[in-house]
Amino acid sequence: MPLLRRLIYVLTCSLSACLAAGIFVGAPSISALCPSGSWFSWFRAATLGWALVSIGVFLAFFLWRHAPTHNPGRRNLLRATGAALAATPLGATAFGIVVERRSFRIQEVTIYVPELPRDLEGLRLVQLSDIHLGPFLGPADLARVVDMSNEVHAHLALVTGDLITSKGDPLDLCLQHLARLRAEAGILGCLGNHEGYTHLENETVRLGAKLGVRFLRKQALTLPFGQATLNVAGVDYQSYYRPYLRKAERLIDPDSFNVLLSHNPDVFPVAARQGWNLILAGHTHGGQVNVEIFDQPLNLARFYTPFVYGLYRRGASSIYVSRGIGTVGIPARIGAPPEIALVRLSGSGTLLARKQQHS
Repeated sequence: MPLLRRLIYVLTCSLSACLAAGIFVGAPSISALCPSGSWFSWFRAATLGWALVSIGVFLAFFLWRHAPTHNPGRRNLLRATGAALAATPLGATAFGIVVERRSFRIQEVTIYVPELPRDLEGLRLVQLSDIHLGPFLGPADLARVVDMSNEVHAHLALVTGDLITSKGDPLDLCLQHLARLRAEAGILGCLGNHEGYTHLENETVRLGAKLGVRFLRKQALTLPFGQATLNVAGVDYQSYYRPYLRKAERLIDPDSFNVLLSHNPDVFPVAARQGWNLILAGHTHGGQVNVEIFDQPLNLARFYTPFVYGLYRRGASSIYVSRGIGTVGIPARIGAPPEIALVRLSGSGTLLARKQQHS
């Protein structure tokens, strides 16, 4: 028994170290300073995976340690409960890795816009976000996503940042696949935080321009649709500790319907005050690992933004936050499947967004 207790103690300490390491190297500002390459991505995934699974293991160990010895029935119940708690995170993580992270779907959202110009009625915007092409999402997956996006026959294709995760990931290959998007008015995008972390902002813009994918960096482009115009602007990733959207209101065209591409959704209150009609964002992955407790979603993204996933409104402004395509940290999605967002504009109908899922 002393030997068993010693082994359990060593295991607990090891799991604690993995938990600390996973949280430490999973922080974007820290991982940006770490080595690049697939091996480090998988090392980080392993530590974060252990961190996730360790929750159940620690609970199981606690129940095993404190199981009453004088009541065999209660002791067996607590130990069985502990075993179930240990197995649940492991099973959920395995499902998130093998099944859910590749369950790409089209998420259709109709946004009601009062006094929408008639020629913008039914306008279809397809949005891809947080692709993270690299060790956890391969070219074949991205090719499938692009093919699915082309099936919706969008008027405009939009990319809202995080094409890759780390330096050394195939940025050029990602852009080549995105260039296959088919939309009447072309392909526009903004940059995400991982383009910034890897110092590839200029390279992304340069390579994208060669392939017909235009990234807007505090720039706006006005597109005609019949007698109406759509003014699309993009900004680089807006850091949480800096003032949001400084002077971005200058990009608004008062005679157009104004769409802002911002990787970070936390800019929404500022964007609404500035007068943007629609903001498209990503960044949160919908939480990526999202657990419902008493009908309340629990995920890490909720700790730094109230705009985790879906449609939000403030006055005449709306924001849609996409769950995105890829993963970061660990190659798993739990309760937050990847999506291709198809946003439709409508000047009539209900104020509530109508969502339909297509496999």
